[in-house]
Amino acid sequence: MVVISNVTEKPKLNNPVLIEGLPGIGYVASIVSLHLINEMKATRFAQLVSSSFHDFAVTTQDGGVYSPINELYYVKREDGNRDLIIWYGNTQALSIPGQYELCGKTLKFVQQELGCNYVISIGGFKKGEATSVPTIYSTATDLDTMKTVLNLGTKVMVGNVFGIAGISIGLAKLYNMKGFSLLVDTLGIAPDVNAARHALLTLSKFLNFNVDLASIEQTGKEINHSLELLGLISRISEEKKKEEQQLRWFI
Repeated sequence: MVVISNVTEKPKLNNPVLIEGLPGIGYVASIVSLHLINEMKATRFAQLVSSSFHDFAVTTQDGGVYSPINELYYVKREDGNRDLIIWYGNTQALSIPGQYELCGKTLKFVQQELGCNYVISIGGFKKGEATSVPTIYSTATDLDTMKTVLNLGTKVMVGNVFGIAGISIGLAKLYNMKGFSLLVDTLGIAPDVNAARHALLTLSKFLNFNVDLASIEQTGKEINHSLELLGLISRISEEKKKEEQQLRWFI
């Protein structure tokens, strides 16, 4: 596997937390990460491309190219609280080896180069019915961290957490990092703004920040547009008709 990175800056950060926000079930993580980037005016400092990404690029009307990519952003907080690293992108890796390669290199980079030792992954938990106040499930690298996240009002996740949301927490433990996942109830097909809103509310409790949620519907539309550009919306629709709704990397 090959992961190519373009690092434009190595910011000096205060005890940063990595927030994983790659696309998955209900695109909950995508909406969360993009909304944080927009509202907190995050700065992009790295781009990542994997040989396990989609094997195409989409041309734009002006002749440009829209490609599968991952990006890292940082937020320096003036209030003295922990700084943020936001892992955003329009795809996960599409193979199991690619997932481990991408996640492993990203975790090592933020740990060794930026002093990050805490990871929070975001995802959706597919349910058959939508609720106005979705349940949020969690898992963690250790019992003490699990107690902390349960105090945020989450429930214990029992079962499998596929994709980057699960791998990032599993690998974090091996790298002597701590962290937890937030998995929100969602129907799991279209970008779920309501699930993302509740994920952000829970995240804000832990990290002690306030993010304006008034424009989160617009963020959902941005995510929907990016998925349309890569042809993922139509693909998901077709898979639903065939009753093959879940790609392995979705969670």
